[in-house]
Order: sequence, then structure tokens, then C-alpha cells
Amino acid sequence: MAELVSHTLSLALPSHSSPTQMAAAFGGAATSSRLIPSATRATVFLSSSSSSSLSSLKCLRSSPLISHLFLNQKRAGVRVSNRGYSEVFAPKSFAFDPDQLKGAREDIKELLRTTFGHPILVRLGWHDAGTYNKNIEEWPQRGGANGSLKYDIELKHAANAGLVNALKLLQPIKDKYTGVTYADLFQLASATAVEEAGGPKIPMKYGRVDISGPEQCPEEGRLPAAGPPSPADHLREVFYRMGLSDKEIVALSGAHTLGRSRPDRSGWGKPETKYTKDGPGAPGGQSWTAKWLKFDNSYFKDIKEKRDEDLLVLPTDAVLFEDPSFKVYAEQYAEDQETFFKDYAEAHAKLSNLGAKFDPPEGIVIDDSSPKFQS
Repeated sequence: MAELVSHTLSLALPSHSSPTQMAAAFGGAATSSRLIPSATRATVFLSSSSSSSLSSLKCLRSSPLISHLFLNQKRAGVRVSNRGYSEVFAPKSFAFDPDQLKGAREDIKELLRTTFGHPILVRLGWHDAGTYNKNIEEWPQRGGANGSLKYDIELKHAANAGLVNALKLLQPIKDKYTGVTYADLFQLASATAVEEAGGPKIPMKYGRVDISGPEQCPEEGRLPAAGPPSPADHLREVFYRMGLSDKEIVALSGAHTLGRSRPDRSGWGKPETKYTKDGPGAPGGQSWTAKWLKFDNSYFKDIKEKRDEDLLVLPTDAVLFEDPSFKVYAEQYAEDQETFFKDYAEAHAKLSNLGAKFDPPEGIVIDDSSPKFQS
């Protein structure tokens, strides 16, 4: 995981326009948005065209109750009858349309088939979530999966070198599915990349809320480094801060089965090897595994065997077989891919939820039939 901080996959990328402002896309928003600002995502329902209803509408902004709704950032609805507004209710969510999430997922699959961007999309999701600090309660100060990586100020952090390319890949999908937040899109892309590379199904949920501006981005320095003086201590310092365990640290490290390190970006690895000189994607860099677009347990096997000098092993990789606690899990994953997949899927899902604020609070799970709200 430390390596994913400072290394990325180079791709030939299309140009794109600046990120568009997100728009609410749910139900009858077209009518209601002309009456109530989209920031409140309120929906007005008219039961008749009576003069009483029209009169009630005219006084919406002056009503103490409705004025409160305009100021309140929570998504609320107002029902107007022929006797005026009669009730206020809180729907499940207007944050996104589950069908848009499904559509975005299919477009991400097609993107992966044509760009081989699996490693960089995994890294994007990890870095958006990996700023979480369990010791800070307030959102978004606590960091985590909140879409903050869409802003230049955070993309320019040293640990995020190259991730602007991941944003370029996903921006057309974001423009197409405006009801999907950046926070959800980053995590959806990361999980889909693992699954499409042959990895386990990740038990994801969605409904993450985006931060509202670059001033809410976390400060630099929350992500792990690739070659710290004391690798085990460093990994624990960073990942314990997120609330993750030794087992989860080792399991997540297994995602380094995907991707390459480029010395011109990170200072680590060879310019090219027999495994990377012909691509796919832009050639070059040094990979951790021979088949660096296939998700399996070969990362652990290759570190343990140390037989191929063309494969990358960084200090934060080697320590997994040196530290007594880490070694228990690394040895197990090298021998048992099924156990690795199970533990990785759980750890990835946990990482993707760190620090996130969900709307609805319980989140929503999408599948191939119908959306299911998570309990």
C-alpha cells in the first residue's frame, strides 16, 4: 500500500473539460429546482391547481417553517395541499440515483478494457480514503472517502503524483452520471478495478457525500511513504491512525499485485523490465509481479521467494516477511489465495468507508437487480 502512494500507471489520456458542478438527479427535480434551491434538495408536491395552493406557494419563503428548510442542508421535502403545506418528510436520499451508479460501473468496466487503468484506479480510491484520522470526529476534518482528490490542492500532494491521470480517465463518466458523487465514483472505480482484474467481489456500499470546496481538503502528510527508515513502525503509525489492524495492513498490501513503479515519478524501481517494456499501456516501469494486471496472491509468493530481480521489492514490502506479526499473515496469504481474497475484500470495503458521510446514513448496496439499503 505504501507503494501505491508514490507510483502510478502512465496512460495515453484524452483531454477533458473542467469538472462540472454536480446536479441533483432524482424524481421530479426538474420542477422543484425552479422553486427551491438545489442545495436543499427539497421537493414540492402540488395536489391541485387551486388558488389556495398557488397562494401557499407564494408564501413559501416567508414561512418560518420553510425558511428553516431553506437554511437546513439536510434533504427535506414539503407537501403542499389545497390547505397549504401540510407535512414535512425526510425521504431516503436525493444524493444519487442507484441506476446511475450501475451505469457508471458498466462504463468503468469498458474503460478498463481499453486503457488497462486498473492499478491507478485502485490507487485513486485508496488515496481518497487513506487520509482518515480516527482521532478526529468531525466531518470532513477527519479526512477519508469524501471526494477531496478532485481538487488540485490535494492532487499536488507528493504522495498523489500522477493521480491527475486517474481523474482524467473518470471525468467523462462523472460528466455523464451527474448524480454520482466523486467520493462514490472513486470508490466504485477502485473496487471495480480489483474485481475486473480477477480479484474478489468487494462488499461495497454507496451514498458518500462530497466535500464542498478545496478548503476542506486534508493537509499533506497523512498517506504512507514508500521507503521510511523504519518500515514496520511507519506502516503501523499510518494505518493504526485509520483504525486498521496488522492483518488488514498485510491484506491491503496484496493489491501491489497490480501496477508498476516509475523512477521518474517516485524515485523507485527500474526504468523498464522484461515484464513492462512492451506495456500494455505506456511501456516501462518496474512491477511487483510478472502479471501486473492480474489480481492474485503472487505478490506474497514473489516477495517470499526473491528469485526475480526484475520484480520490485521495497522496504515496506520486505518488512511483511520480517516483522513477526506481519509475517504470520504474509505467509498465510502466500500459501492460500482463498484466504487472502476473503481478507482483502473485507479490508478494502472497510478502507473505502473510512471517514465517509453517507446519505442515507446506512448507505445503499447496488447489485444486478435492485438497490438494497444497508442495515
